[in-house]
Amino acid sequence: MEVEFELQEVKEQLRASRSGPIPYGHTQAPNNRAPYAKNVIVVTSGKGGVGKSTVAVNLASSLAQRDFAVGILDADVYGPSVPRMLQIEHERLHWNDDNQIVPSENFGLKAMSVGLTLPASDTPLIWRSSVATSAVIQLLDDVAWGELDFLVIDMPPGTGDSQLTVAQELHIAAAVVVTTPQTVAMDDVSRAIRMLQEIHAPIGGLIENMSYFIAPDTNQRYPVFGEGGGRLLAEQYEIPFLGQIPLDMEIGRSSDEGTPIAATGTERQKGYFNEIADRLLANSQFKLRPRQ
Repeated sequence: MEVEFELQEVKEQLRASRSGPIPYGHTQAPNNRAPYAKNVIVVTSGKGGVGKSTVAVNLASSLAQRDFAVGILDADVYGPSVPRMLQIEHERLHWNDDNQIVPSENFGLKAMSVGLTLPASDTPLIWRSSVATSAVIQLLDDVAWGELDFLVIDMPPGTGDSQLTVAQELHIAAAVVVTTPQTVAMDDVSRAIRMLQEIHAPIGGLIENMSYFIAPDTNQRYPVFGEGGGRLLAEQYEIPFLGQIPLDMEIGRSSDEGTPIAATGTERQKGYFNEIADRLLANSQFKLRPRQ
């Protein structure tokens, strides 16, 4: 009963500025629910546990370091982790005078997540997918994002309702696919790539996370989860390979502490994500404002 009460409280918060049915779009003629964003980037994987949220937060942070206006939407309703990764997990929703939800801000990013509605960090969202996807749509429609150069969306794992809804409701500028070198991960990521291709979403490229570990005492490089799988997968599906991110303990620590390493790390650590952002900007047809 306590969990049911908490979930009802979350629903009421999200309904505070919502009225009327949701007119859904189609993958071939999607709605434009983010006219405030020049470019929408979705970060997806098809599988959990590959570090997708870490990549999404640090990619967004790397873009923000270049003086772009960047927002990040945590679309992983059942496992929202962006609030902790940006040190905003204790913040809660509030509305402006126009009855719009005000996004949280940190590290130069505007951020929004269903996680900011939860009474406690361990409150489970026991929702059917229709409720979850309508919540994501509301966080697109009813948040005062302002004018953004990039809206980065951290997608949940899989190839289900959330992925289909985002493809129906947004003009995606680039999808970024995250994998690890493991065969079991690449099997699921292959399905995610096929889905993106079948709905004609532009794929900005593939990132191989946890690619290798460098021993701090010997500088010896160890391919803990295998080697070369991400590059081979990119070649197989003829999509750009954006780069590798090592299994670095500092990246995990910074995520847990809510300090994105792309903003706070060493030049070497920032470089992992800066190089990926460089390649993504070069590979994709983004709408960019003139640089000063």
